[in-house]
Amino acid sequence: MSKYYLNYLDELESEAIFILREVWAQFQNPVILFSGGKDSIVVTHLAKKAFYPSRIPFPLMHVDTGHNFPETIKFRDDLIESLGARLIVGSVQESIDTGRVAEEKGKNATRNALQITTLLDAIENHKVDCAIGGGRRDEEKARAKERFFSHRDDFGQWDPKNQRPELWNILNGKHFEGEHFRAFPISNWTEMDVWNYILRENISIPSLYYAHERKVVWRQQSWIPVSEHLKLDEDEQIETKKIRFRTLGDITITGGIESDADSLEKIVAEVSAMKQTERGNRSDDKRSETAMEDRKRQGYF
Repeated sequence: MSKYYLNYLDELESEAIFILREVWAQFQNPVILFSGGKDSIVVTHLAKKAFYPSRIPFPLMHVDTGHNFPETIKFRDDLIESLGARLIVGSVQESIDTGRVAEEKGKNATRNALQITTLLDAIENHKVDCAIGGGRRDEEKARAKERFFSHRDDFGQWDPKNQRPELWNILNGKHFEGEHFRAFPISNWTEMDVWNYILRENISIPSLYYAHERKVVWRQQSWIPVSEHLKLDEDEQIETKKIRFRTLGDITITGGIESDADSLEKIVAEVSAMKQTERGNRSDDKRSETAMEDRKRQGYF
């Protein structure tokens, strides 16, 4: 890796740490939104660096859909234990059981949109005034519209046409009671930057990111893992493929790619040759051209 690129990663790291420290300075009760995916893992790693030698001064919050990869939950619990951090869990199943949301039906049913209510309830119940996320501008066109400090109204909604200017690194976190912010420390990073940083820092990630054999079905132009939550059509054939995942979400909507990349070095090489966005294998983003922005307007990550 070139000296120039190492310096470039240092600049991205410094910017992210500055934003994390600004969050701690400006807000009373922030949390890190932790999904178990690589981006939230990198944000957590940066927070560890930002406040070292102290522990991360705010909790991690995970919205548990009940349809997670088992590997993700184990990784989450192991990381929380190693950090000595506090974990807040919002349960989508609890939201269903209490009538806050209704479960989708059908072959392509997902709990992805149901996370919105669970997340907003958890933010309100725990009086969170800033939720730190791992969203990046290169990831999806709706996320490209976010600022470092992204305002949410007292209904948890986002208005992309009415955002505050961020000039000369001046971040404005002032808000009224009931409102909150989302903060995106790695907003300027690309997928390639994330993987190069993970490689440089030797950050632990879930085994799902590495190539491994798995039972899958071909659906919506990607390999969907077989699980107890997946409803199969009669014409769908279960196959065993060597795949890995570029992004992690619910097991029912996260598609894998065929790959032999079983090390960080191989993943970096593979990603450098990719022409499709990492979210191209997420079936929840294929529901409409504006699927992500519609969910974000309502309060999604």
